[in-house]
Amino acid sequence: MTKPVLFLLAALQTSLMVARPSSEGRQPYDTTMIPAPVFEAEPGYVDLYWKAWELAYEHVKYQDGLVQPLYMDEGLWDDTIWIWDSEFMVLFCKYAPDLYPGIETLDNFYYTMLEEGSSSLRIQHPDNPPFFAWVESEYYKFTNDKAHLRELLLDKRFLQRYFDLFNELNPEMKFSFEHHPMALKYVGDGYLWNGISSGMDNTPRTRKGEILWVDAISQQALSALYISRLAKEVGDRETERKFRGIYETLKKKINKLYWDKEDNCYYDILMADGSLTKILTPASFWPVLAGVPTRQQVRMMADFALQDNKLGGKVPWVTVSRDDSDFDSRDGNYWKGAMWLPTAYMAIKSLQSYDLLEEASSTAESVLSYMLETYREYEPHTIWECYSPVAPAPSSNHGQRVRPDFCGWSALGPISLFIENVLGFYEVDAQKNEIKWNMHYDCRHGIRNLRFGEVITDIVYENGTVSVKSNRAYTLSVNGRKHRIHPGDNTFEF
Repeated sequence: MTKPVLFLLAALQTSLMVARPSSEGRQPYDTTMIPAPVFEAEPGYVDLYWKAWELAYEHVKYQDGLVQPLYMDEGLWDDTIWIWDSEFMVLFCKYAPDLYPGIETLDNFYYTMLEEGSSSLRIQHPDNPPFFAWVESEYYKFTNDKAHLRELLLDKRFLQRYFDLFNELNPEMKFSFEHHPMALKYVGDGYLWNGISSGMDNTPRTRKGEILWVDAISQQALSALYISRLAKEVGDRETERKFRGIYETLKKKINKLYWDKEDNCYYDILMADGSLTKILTPASFWPVLAGVPTRQQVRMMADFALQDNKLGGKVPWVTVSRDDSDFDSRDGNYWKGAMWLPTAYMAIKSLQSYDLLEEASSTAESVLSYMLETYREYEPHTIWECYSPVAPAPSSNHGQRVRPDFCGWSALGPISLFIENVLGFYEVDAQKNEIKWNMHYDCRHGIRNLRFGEVITDIVYENGTVSVKSNRAYTLSVNGRKHRIHPGDNTFEF
């Protein structure tokens, strides 16, 4: 048989294997399975919240040939799944896990990449950002699903194996499934990468030359930290100690090599001479999320980075500093200044992790307010892939308007940032059986039908009184003051 015929047969086989996903297998869309927010000061936030869930439901897809055939589609291409999109989507799907298969989606990476399983969908970038452990921890805190945790760390060792795999990926490696050529390479003091694989496609971070990427090494530190913490949860002391040691080593390296004492900020490193690039993007906050800096460092870093001419202002968390020579003042041009929900969410969570709750809540509301303004003023009225940093409108990519209806990870704003940092329910912990509430509004606000572990609860503040209804006992901490919530109706003055 000639080579052209073989090629045509292979192409036909591939086209048959990569079938279009469908909506079969989904549960009916049922809003009673989703928490219901209350926010009297701006009902538009509530409207945008429900719009995000509605759009996200359209991305619950079914595809034969996957380990988890019911999965969350990121909103890009029907024949492709993306690692870091899927990781971020878990962080809003956790609020309605019976309706949105966020955590299940991750199995389609674990089994395909680590177990050499087949996949009917293309994994576009095997060297996408590797923060599965953080996402799995956030899901576990919300659901208390210890059986899932044991599978990850004891039965399959997926998290440990993926941590090791990320260090082995390189441009010469090829998986059995179809994927884009990889750019990642571990070189001792960090990782070579590129914008496409890092997820920040056309970022200007490499304009001074080849770099070691601060996000790559920090995401590995983040993973090591959370693998250690999760291993403790399942009683694996050996893994806990091993990854704690790895984390401490990475933490020291990041602080020694990537911290700039002049700007009080983390930057990428130039391979040519080891100097810092001083190109400021939200990627500089991955070390903060990983717990690398001291509290004093984080305070100084927030003061520096959140200036109006840098990453702050009316539209915060733009993807390159506003005073950078490559900042695109027309519409942000994708990763040259647009505001993206995943990096905004990550940066806000990094501040929150150091109890900078005021900065976290204020920038979160600025993000949400801007999304709502765009939703109201720009047609079509929807949620976008990324946003212009200068006008209530979407950004562009290669001169074209970015994708609409992107929920996808853009749902992180109307859902997760709204619940966690605007309404203020910034920590929900099923293991501790506790909710921490940063209450910072006087209007009637709260949330109903919030589920975590085995608890289903309503929490609403109005006119100086907090009213709580719950099916089970738990602790509600309001601005640091703990209240014991009993089954049934509860009220207390605040």
